[in-house]
Amino acid sequence: MLGLVENHSLHHSMPRTAAFFDLDKTVIAKSSTLTFSKSFYQGGLINRRAVLRTAYAQFVFLAGGADHDQMERMRQYLSALCRGWNVRQVREIVAETLHDLIDPIIYDEAASLIEEHHTAGRDVVIVSTSGAEVVEPIGELLGADRVVATRMVVGDDGCFTGEVEYYAYGPTKAEAVKELAASEGYDLARCYAYSDSATDVPMLSSVGHPYAVNPDRALRREALAREWPILDFHKPVRLKKRLPHLSTPSRPALVAAAALGAAAATAGLVWYASRRRALPST
Repeated sequence: MLGLVENHSLHHSMPRTAAFFDLDKTVIAKSSTLTFSKSFYQGGLINRRAVLRTAYAQFVFLAGGADHDQMERMRQYLSALCRGWNVRQVREIVAETLHDLIDPIIYDEAASLIEEHHTAGRDVVIVSTSGAEVVEPIGELLGADRVVATRMVVGDDGCFTGEVEYYAYGPTKAEAVKELAASEGYDLARCYAYSDSATDVPMLSSVGHPYAVNPDRALRREALAREWPILDFHKPVRLKKRLPHLSTPSRPALVAAAALGAAAATAGLVWYASRRRALPST
């Protein structure tokens, strides 16, 4: 435990606070987007070549992270890849495989941090570049209070158009955090943020308590220069092992919450976006 628990009764009159978590390689050990590629292949949405390409992208991501140019190429590739996919089918595929794919790769240390922040009376917010319909059910699984993520445009035919409505990446993440703080009354000077990537320096800089988690080389340099704490998460564990009483959500509940997956490494602001329909993109 990292000693974040406070006596919440002593702070009831103070402004609200939150802990903002990046998702990939911060809360879970892999890319949430790319993890679903095999499931989409089995569902007939992508071919073997696309599976191999996403597997390579996952390797690059795990080996050292992805810089801005790599992320932009990945965004363009996945946006084109999902064009024409039926949203209902994607949701069902994600719902059926969510627990098998995501539960085993959640960092034990991150789950403990989330518990600590909740005990301290803070909201937990997942802020991810991955697609909203994948991030949202993962957030529900983790007990997060809110989710900010990328969202793609859905056409009148119920299929993805390949266009990006909102890209939760880089400075846009920081903008979303500030908008959410304004709407929810968070005191950012007392808030926390966690990420593995130098692309999230704007988000980390927007709070009073930034942490670099499994940082890439650029973020490690930045964290050392700014004297930000550096955390090492390395123990993926199933939540059911941590919390034996945790029951698996029913399939209908997952279907209602899940969607998008690999294709939406590039898509929208979750329920928060329903309040603010158009945020600037990078």
